[in-house]
Amino acid sequence: MKEFIPVCKTKYIFTCQFTVKIYLIFNSMDYDRLFLNRAVGIAVSGIEEGGGPFGAVIARGNEIIAESNNTVVLARDPTAHAEINVIRKASAILGTHNLPDCTLYTSCEPCPMCLGAVYWSGIRKVVYAYDRMDAASAGFSDKFIYDEIMLDASSRHILFLHIPDCSGGEPFKRWEEFEDKISY
Repeated sequence: MKEFIPVCKTKYIFTCQFTVKIYLIFNSMDYDRLFLNRAVGIAVSGIEEGGGPFGAVIARGNEIIAESNNTVVLARDPTAHAEINVIRKASAILGTHNLPDCTLYTSCEPCPMCLGAVYWSGIRKVVYAYDRMDAASAGFSDKFIYDEIMLDASSRHILFLHIPDCSGGEPFKRWEEFEDKISY
């Protein structure tokens, strides 16, 4: 018996049944390309909705968990980048702040803020279509932020004041003593 089996909305695989069905399995590169194309499509759709030109997808294995576009202007939230939005959605859907078995597919190389969120979330793989130079050419340059990160706090353009003797209950000491903490 021969049949076509849907693998996703647009691809089918051909199988033959002898004694046992044998399925041709997509390799990870096929899913990488498929999910990355979805992220780029979300970026384009986001522009039409009034958002920025960025889109992101989080997948676990061959399943999309969450997707989002950039909503900085729409939400009046400077942190509403596509990657931040999709990490928040995936975390809510999966019920965890820890996403080490997930892959982030994003239309553009993550900015410094989103890169930090990737590390904090535990995501171990990021696949992107355009790099930071492509973003800079479109008016989204992160060079200033990358340069600032490398400076000592006292040399940055934004004033950073370190007041070490501030009273406030010693939060780190309390955290160390807190028995029900969930480390992250």
